Amino acid sequence: MEPKILQYVIMLANEKNFSRAAEQLHVAQPSLSYQIIKLENQLGTQLFNRGHSEVQLTYAGKVFVEHALKIIDQFNQLKKEIDDVTDLHRGQLFIGSLATTGAYLLPKAIPVFKNKYPGIELVLLEDSTQNLELLVSRGQVEIGLLSMPVATKELEVETILEDEYFLAVPHTHPLAQSQEINLIDFKNESFILLKKGRAFRTETENLCKEAGFEPRVIFESINIMTCLSLVSTGIGIAFVPGMVINNTTSHEPLVYLRIKQVKKRTRNVVFAYKNGRYLSKAARSFIDIMKTVTLSNFDYS
Repeated sequence: MEPKILQYVIMLANEKNFSRAAEQLHVAQPSLSYQIIKLENQLGTQLFNRGHSEVQLTYAGKVFVEHALKIIDQFNQLKKEIDDVTDLHRGQLFIGSLATTGAYLLPKAIPVFKNKYPGIELVLLEDSTQNLELLVSRGQVEIGLLSMPVATKELEVETILEDEYFLAVPHTHPLAQSQEINLIDFKNESFILLKKGRAFRTETENLCKEAGFEPRVIFESINIMTCLSLVSTGIGIAFVPGMVINNTTSHEPLVYLRIKQVKKRTRNVVFAYKNGRYLSKAARSFIDIMKTVTLSNFDYS
């Protein structure tokens, strides 16, 4: 069994279609089909059920993929250890990130890292919290930029930033001149929130519940900047993380209010990696650089 067949099976399992899988693997479809059939004959069992438009893993296929992912992860760990012998002159670092969090934090760290280690290729992947935790636990990305809480128990975390929650309101709002606000005073307001499924949406809904109410949501968006643009029109208010305020200059009519009398006023932004798994020097260096640049760039006082 050739090592590349593991990648073939994993890609076909992900794409559920021979044509798409072959395209991703940069091989001809007949060649991919032949290799899969050859493997199934060698194993004496069928790994895929073939349908008209897609293929699905059999039970044996699911077992094969589970072990294939582990084998590839172990091989990648070995490769990282060997690459480290070259003292970070070459290699790759796979980083997963939440979209909004990464947009504000990664651009400050990446240039510093690339200047120090020009031979290390950074590969970035944006996804949801749930998918990123899965990718990190499987070893498909080495470190993931997430916000707490992290649900997957086998992941270890290091705090990068204790990010503060603020409430964005139009400058004409009656409480816009307040230094700090009680969130309960906004229970009858119209809220503009990120769409459900995003960690920040869950966290801010919990803030409201802790304050004693459920927010009346009039608009949802996948982009925090869209939320702020709508707030500037006066149709509602929105929660915003401090790291966004630190980088925002295009919404001058807005006022950002600190929230008091809520149990949890900050959200921890962390790098997560698999507990007990070898952490490459490249990953360790990137985490340390991220800690340094966030400390110097994000001050809400």
